[in-house]
Amino acid sequence: MTDDNQHGGGGEGHERVPSRQRRRFPGISSRAYEHPADRSALVALRKLSGFDTVFKALSGLLPERSLRLLFLSDSVRVSDAQFAHLNTMLRDACYILDLEKVPPMYVNQDPNPNAMCIGLDEPIIVVTTGLVELLDEEEMRAVVGHEVGHALSGHAVYRTILLFLTNLALKVAWIPLGNVAIMAIVTALREWFRKSELSADRAGLLVGQDLKASMRGLMKLAGGNHLHEMNVDAFLEQAEEYEAGGDLRDSVLKILNVLPRTHPFAAVRAAELKKWAESRDFQRIMDGHYPRRDEDKDTSVSDSFRQSASSYADDVRGSKDPLMKLVNDLAGGAGDLGGRLRGKFSGQSGTGQSGTGRSDNGGAPEDKQP
Repeated sequence: MTDDNQHGGGGEGHERVPSRQRRRFPGISSRAYEHPADRSALVALRKLSGFDTVFKALSGLLPERSLRLLFLSDSVRVSDAQFAHLNTMLRDACYILDLEKVPPMYVNQDPNPNAMCIGLDEPIIVVTTGLVELLDEEEMRAVVGHEVGHALSGHAVYRTILLFLTNLALKVAWIPLGNVAIMAIVTALREWFRKSELSADRAGLLVGQDLKASMRGLMKLAGGNHLHEMNVDAFLEQAEEYEAGGDLRDSVLKILNVLPRTHPFAAVRAAELKKWAESRDFQRIMDGHYPRRDEDKDTSVSDSFRQSASSYADDVRGSKDPLMKLVNDLAGGAGDLGGRLRGKFSGQSGTGQSGTGRSDNGGAPEDKQP
């Protein structure tokens, strides 16, 4: 790994020097920054023989060509002549993550701040005017890196499938059971995609290499362009309160709230990214020790799934959410399930006995998007 002060090609022969020194990651595999649950699914899909052929066959059924023509005709394509500062960010991001072919990027007129990377054959990146107007340069750089991370991981393929299936579910809602089957697939895809967003947030940090800018961007997605009224530490405290607060009723409501979403909540994303930025894995990448792309073919599917299972188990063990605490207690042999459930749902933590005694695992609180 080298400091990014060399001339870098953006994939089309133009020499570029990033606007400030950043570390570059030659040959980096997307496995380096992918969330374990995201990584295991991608490794398994990449190992499937004929996977690419199947999805290319599907491309004839999906509205990809229509989407490309739509953005080409009704959006502004980023280039040296249009949104030149975004074009520089895009080339920098591709250079830092060593993505040889720079994806086309469009700015679409939409007041809602949003960005996406879609496409089966070739990914395209779309950002809205609402997002461009909301973020400053370093915050926007993290978002562009986020979308380039999606492209490097191959997430664009699955997002396109998710968009297609979601639209299909709406069209066949009148068919008995047909919609149920499709929505089951959509729900599973959304769960995976929420994890892929955490992966892309990490890619954005590797590109921007400015944790404060990444935090500010996520905070603005939640509260708008009022930085003088907001505080990153207080925002992260919200994520802590969200995870730990309430009783089992709140835990169930959290699940129901997040099910229809393709993105985790902004405060949760900020907390997850900060935790990763402070991890040994992040520091190793910054020191130049990371998986290489040319090693992807040798990756073990079973090892990836074990890492994913271990990650989920660690999340359950370390979670302060009342439901996750209960699951952890039961896995550890705690008894009286009925009593514990009654206590948790009533906002108390008793073990089912009379009185108001509290157990050690109380259920009370402990104190859009790219």
